Amino acid sequence: MLIEGESGAGKELVAMCLHCESRRANEPLLSLNCSAFSPDLLEAQLFGAAKGAYTGADRHRLGLFESLGSGTLFLDEVGEMPPALQAKLLRVLENGEYYQLGETQPRHAEARVLAATNRDLREQVRCGEFRADLFHRLSVLTVGVPPLRNRGEDWWLLSEHFLQLYRDTIKSFTLTPTARAHLSSYAFPGNIRELRNIVVRLGTKYGGQVVDVAELKPELEPELRPRETISQSDDVFGKLTAPGFRLDVEIAEYERRLIMAALSRAHGNLSRAARLLGVNRTTLYSKLSRLAITPPDES
Repeated sequence: MLIEGESGAGKELVAMCLHCESRRANEPLLSLNCSAFSPDLLEAQLFGAAKGAYTGADRHRLGLFESLGSGTLFLDEVGEMPPALQAKLLRVLENGEYYQLGETQPRHAEARVLAATNRDLREQVRCGEFRADLFHRLSVLTVGVPPLRNRGEDWWLLSEHFLQLYRDTIKSFTLTPTARAHLSSYAFPGNIRELRNIVVRLGTKYGGQVVDVAELKPELEPELRPRETISQSDDVFGKLTAPGFRLDVEIAEYERRLIMAALSRAHGNLSRAARLLGVNRTTLYSKLSRLAITPPDES
């Protein structure tokens, strides 16, 4: 089953509910974020590794498929999985067979797999970044988790839930009608995760008090600036009339600057840089290669 939705919308909670309502409810449920590991470590996490299979593997390591037995494995951000590992996951889903790193004898998995993504996997398939056969295997059933902005007054019910959940650490507060109306029209770009943080911050700062728009606004994401218009005096028109102007060269140079800025902000961590750029890790690798940028040493 494939669970689709924006970051922070509650995809992992949906997976937990599906597991708890299934016949495997008494078996373990384990989660793995596919963007949090390098390709080799991700493979070791899934399938396990024999001693000496890779640098630092000083003992035999159990993989999640072996640890789970017939439980449920939740693969979060599955769109970040490297292509080579996608083929190995497909083999497990097709016939349950997998190999531990450093071993030649096949093992058999009995776990049920739930996957989640905040990306458009169909578009990634069209771009060659995700295997079509794996996509179809994962999405036998698809569950769409709507963003909070499309869920009416659910934000109010959830805010009451969070106040109750954290009642031992924060005090309740009261929203004025104006503040409540402001939140009702807010887009919640971070979805339920963002709402939880807003409630915690307001409860910490204004516990037992009345919160109006003036106190509320600093806790929300800043409004995006209106799109700027281009006038004839802007530098872009000068570039268009310059000798030898080529759009692809200009785009490539701008792309290079953005990637270098992201790598700098992420201190060389490719996964974090990819998230800053809004692309998956494999896409960033291909861009580094195309632009002749040497990937940083993440060790």
